[in-house]
Amino acid sequence: MVHIQHILDIIDAYLWGHFLAFILLAVGIFLTLRLKLIQFRLFFHGISCVSGKWDDKDEKGEITYFQALSTALSATIGTGNIAGVATAIAAGGPGAVFWMWITALLGMSTKFTCCMLAVRFREIDEEGVVAGGPMYYLDKGLGNRFLAVLFAIFTAIASFGIGNMVQANSIVDPFIHKFDKELHRYIVALGIGIIMAILVGIVIIGGVKRIAKVAEKIVPFMALVYVMAAIIIIFLNIDKLFFVLKLIISNAFGIDSIKGGIAGYSVMKAMQFGIARGVFSNESGLGSAAIAHAAAKTKEPVREGAVAMLGPFIDTIVICSMTAFVILISGLYDDGTLNGAALSAAAFNKALPKVGTHVVSFGLILFAFTTIIGWSYYGDRAIYYLFGEKRKIATKIYRWFYVIMIPVGACVPLKFVWTLSDITNGLMAIPNLIGLVGLSGYVYEMIEDYKKRFLTPNISLRTKEDVR
Repeated sequence: MVHIQHILDIIDAYLWGHFLAFILLAVGIFLTLRLKLIQFRLFFHGISCVSGKWDDKDEKGEITYFQALSTALSATIGTGNIAGVATAIAAGGPGAVFWMWITALLGMSTKFTCCMLAVRFREIDEEGVVAGGPMYYLDKGLGNRFLAVLFAIFTAIASFGIGNMVQANSIVDPFIHKFDKELHRYIVALGIGIIMAILVGIVIIGGVKRIAKVAEKIVPFMALVYVMAAIIIIFLNIDKLFFVLKLIISNAFGIDSIKGGIAGYSVMKAMQFGIARGVFSNESGLGSAAIAHAAAKTKEPVREGAVAMLGPFIDTIVICSMTAFVILISGLYDDGTLNGAALSAAAFNKALPKVGTHVVSFGLILFAFTTIIGWSYYGDRAIYYLFGEKRKIATKIYRWFYVIMIPVGACVPLKFVWTLSDITNGLMAIPNLIGLVGLSGYVYEMIEDYKKRFLTPNISLRTKEDVR
C-alpha cells in the first residue's frame, strides 16, 4: 500500500500541480470571456427558472429544473464541503480558500457550457428515459467518439472514488477516532458502511426520478442547517472576520511570507490544493453535473445552463466558505495534528461546544449520502453509453457493484482515497475540456439566439406563455 500511495502521489502532484489546475483556470477564463461573462448575465435568470416560473410538465425530460439542480447539488455538496475544505487549508494554507473561490466563479461559465450542451445533444428513448452528458456532446456535437468513450470510462471509474469511497470514508472518519484499537475502528467503519450501502441501494434502484425526489427534499434542508450553524459561529466571532479575510488574501499571494522563494512555494501550494479541492467540491470542468441536468424537462438548453451555473455558487462560494471561515476563526488549521473532517468537527465544536460536533456529523452523513446517490446516476449513464444493446443488464450490474464498494470505501485509508479521487477527476476533465473549447462557438450562437427570443428589455413584463 505504501508503494502504491507513493506512485499515486507522484501522478497526483504532476496532474494537479503542473498541468490540469492551470488548464481548468485557462478554460474557465476562456469561456467567461468567450461567452461575455455569462455567469453574471444569466445569474438571476437561472434563479427565475429554479423558482418554477418556466416549468412545463409537457416538455420532454424526466425531472423539473429544481429537481435537476437538486440532483446535481446532491452529488456536488458532499464531504468536499467539510473534509475537502479542511484538507485544502491544512495542506495549502488559508490562501487555498481564495483559489477555491476563483475556481467557482470561473467554473460557473464552465458548468453553464457543459449542461447547456448536455441538453442539446441528449438522447430520449421510446420510454422517455433520458441519457445525456459530455459523452453525448463529444460524440454527436464534436464528432469525436474516442474522447466520448474516454470520458465515459473515466466517469464510471471516478464514480467509485469521488462519489462513493471518499464519501463513505469521510463519514466514518470522525467516529472511529473514538476507538483506540484498530480492530474496533475497522468493525465500526464496516458497520456504518453496510448501513449506508443498504440505504443507497433502496434509492438508486428507482433511477433518476427517485434520486431527484430524495434530493429535492434533503439538499435544501441539509444546506440550510449547516449554513445557519456556521453563520451563528461567524456572528459570535464577528470581530475576527476581517482578520480571516485578510489572512486568506495575503496567504493566497504569499504576501505574508518573508522570502521570495518561500512566497512562491506557498502560493503554488495554495493554488494546487485550492483548485484541486475546489474542483472536487463543485466539479466544474469535470462534466459530471451535465449528466443530471440533461434529464431536465425543457426544450431550451440555454435555460438549463443558467440553472446549472448556480451550482458552483451555492456549493463553493456559500457552503465551502462557511466551513473555511469557521476553521480559520478557530485557529486550529495550523495545529498539525488535525485534518479532513476531524479538523472541521474540532473547529465547529470549539465555537459551539458539544453542539458543533453534532452539526458536522449530521452534515457529513447527509452530504455524503446524497453525493453517493447522485454519483451513482453519473456512473450509471456512463455505463449506459458504453454498452450499447447490453446497457440495461450492464447498468444493473453496475448498481450492485456500486453498492458493494461503499463498505469497502469506509474501511480503506483516507489519504489513498483522496489521492485516487483527485487523479480520476483530472482524467475526466481532460476530454471534457477539449469538447467545451471545441464547441464554444456553437454555444455562443445558441446564447445569442436565446437572447433574441426571450431576454428582451421588457422580459419582466412577459410570462412564459408569451414567449413560447
